[in-house]
Amino acid sequence: MPTDPYEDDLTDLPPARPVHYAEQALLGALLLDPHRLDDIGDLDAGQFDNHAHGALFQAMRTVPSPAPEIHRSGPGWLNTVLDAARPHAPGLTASYLHALIQVCPWPRHAPTYARMIRADHARRTLLIHAERLAQTATDTTLPNPVATTVGQADTLVQFLDTLAGQFASHPGSLPHTSVPGTALVRSSEEALDEERLLLAAATAHPAELKNMRWLQPDDFTLPLHATVWQCLTALVHNGEPVDQVTVLWEAQHRGLLADGLAPGELITLLSAPVGSPEYWGERVLQRALLASAFDVATRITAYAQDPANTPHQLITGSRRALADLTAVRTRWQRSTALTPPPSRVSRGPAVSRAGPPPRAVAPSARALR
Repeated sequence: MPTDPYEDDLTDLPPARPVHYAEQALLGALLLDPHRLDDIGDLDAGQFDNHAHGALFQAMRTVPSPAPEIHRSGPGWLNTVLDAARPHAPGLTASYLHALIQVCPWPRHAPTYARMIRADHARRTLLIHAERLAQTATDTTLPNPVATTVGQADTLVQFLDTLAGQFASHPGSLPHTSVPGTALVRSSEEALDEERLLLAAATAHPAELKNMRWLQPDDFTLPLHATVWQCLTALVHNGEPVDQVTVLWEAQHRGLLADGLAPGELITLLSAPVGSPEYWGERVLQRALLASAFDVATRITAYAQDPANTPHQLITGSRRALADLTAVRTRWQRSTALTPPPSRVSRGPAVSRAGPPPRAVAPSARALR
């Protein structure tokens, strides 16, 4: 991010990143040959990493360029530019402007220096978008977290589309950045309770599972619950009777009992139905969508924090990451599209789509962690 204009110390900077030298080289080239402003393309002052550099560039854009012969004969234009920039960057001095001219290797390389600045700005902006997505996905105060998170993801997609039009693509450009594991912990007590209630409700109302293909085992936070869900869907798919005992028998074939799960514990888990399977299924899928958004944001953040990645690598890697979120989002849209209007929802105690009160849990199944 750009530094505070009143905290810029152009003589005592921390170890500089390559973009700092690109900014210096570009400014030096433009101070030496102002006519090169027409050659650097669509560069904005806000794309500079250093605030003082951006202010100086903006002053060059504002002050009319001098005639070449006049510019060669005296420092008049340099002084005018400095006077225009100082109100926005008090740390600028005439000596620093002359230093910029001296450190510029080749003024004719100005378009390349400008491209470097745009690329670094794109990386920093992508990082901001990714951080916002992560914050949105974990914000428990949002009234509609899915809609807000999806909206933030759409904003990120639009930014990537804009970048794709600014930087030429080339093949074989995937990021090689090591991405850390997802730090978001979804296995909260509330999440586990909702999964238990889903499994119990699905056992009591297995017919509803035929319309719940939008829910997948990977959406569960606990592998045990995911396997029990697979047992239920397999029985329904095969047209077999579904109750606590038949699910237990299927679980035995899938090795759940060999992992230390007592048969009585599974029977207890499936014997406390509350609400409808679709209600609890949507709750589980919502958590999966938000977790996926956080995971995508984590991956894109890692890409953007790695300066070795080119803009095209950032675009390609970010789009691939977002594809995973799109898959979950599509299933979420399918689940909500099947929700009947509130006036048509049955309000019976065992099948209400609205589900039980928020704090309703299956206390007898709490041991199943």
